[in-house]
Amino acid sequence: MRVRSPALLCALLCLSGCGPAHALEQKSERGPVTATVTVEPDAPVIGDAIRLELRVRAEPGVELLMPAFGEALDRFAIVDFVPRESVDADGHTVASQRYTLQPSRSGTLAIPPLAVEFVDRRPGREPAPAGLDAWELLTERIEIEVGSVLPADAPLDLRPAKSALGPRTTPGPPLWPFALGLVALLAAAAPFAIRAWLDSRARALQRSAYQIAAAELDALLASARPGADREQMDRFFVQLSGIVRRYVENRFALRSPELTTEEFLDLMMTSPDLRVAHQRLLRDLLSRADLVKFARFVPEASAVDESVASVRVFLDDTRAVELAHG
Repeated sequence: MRVRSPALLCALLCLSGCGPAHALEQKSERGPVTATVTVEPDAPVIGDAIRLELRVRAEPGVELLMPAFGEALDRFAIVDFVPRESVDADGHTVASQRYTLQPSRSGTLAIPPLAVEFVDRRPGREPAPAGLDAWELLTERIEIEVGSVLPADAPLDLRPAKSALGPRTTPGPPLWPFALGLVALLAAAAPFAIRAWLDSRARALQRSAYQIAAAELDALLASARPGADREQMDRFFVQLSGIVRRYVENRFALRSPELTTEEFLDLMMTSPDLRVAHQRLLRDLLSRADLVKFARFVPEASAVDESVASVRVFLDDTRAVELAHG
């Protein structure tokens, strides 16, 4: 398809505009806590990444409770999330949450109010309102206009560059001999392909689900243990949870790799072959893996060892059940 409209061509070339990107900023304050919300750019187009930062500064002695991951942002696709917290030279707590969002449509969209809670532990101050656990600071709603890729006056109907073609004057060779030959070739090769598949299947069945999972776990542990690097920790827990999911599928016929964590945990509770202790062990392991993958949580080395030990215990326990029934 060729772009034949000069206006449309000009609009597409200007999408990567060279001008500086501006940001929207809104500040809210309650007592010893100040929250600043920054949205950049202020006039995105569909397909642009929107950077949202919530920055909160609290007086010394004030405990901050930042919003949960993704809270009130369900209308956006969250591409990235970076939380930070520090204490400055004057003792002020400075916490931030930086999101990279992807809008799902053009038009007017809104960043809803974000709730920041805090407990005032300064001497002589009321820690929280009567009957509540903490004070609450709500930021203001911020509206942004997400533009469309096409300008408003661009023609939306696509027309062919040439008029309709007439009938063919010289027919090509008939296709049925080629189709017949292809069918004959597939029919001749089918027995060999089926035999090869059956042989491969038989060899795979010779190894039990436990042997496969144990070999994969040993191979994973033979590599370097993840340190404080988040990407290494992410890859390690993805591989560790994948070993468990594939083992559960092969051992208990639960189609776990195609399910989300919540769907798999719900299905796991219906299996009569999995004891309550095993269900609890798997729930803790997969929940920790999701924290590492989606919330950028980096566990301590002791927690990593605990997860590996949980997988080993689960494999050994269910292997005993497998042998007892075998």
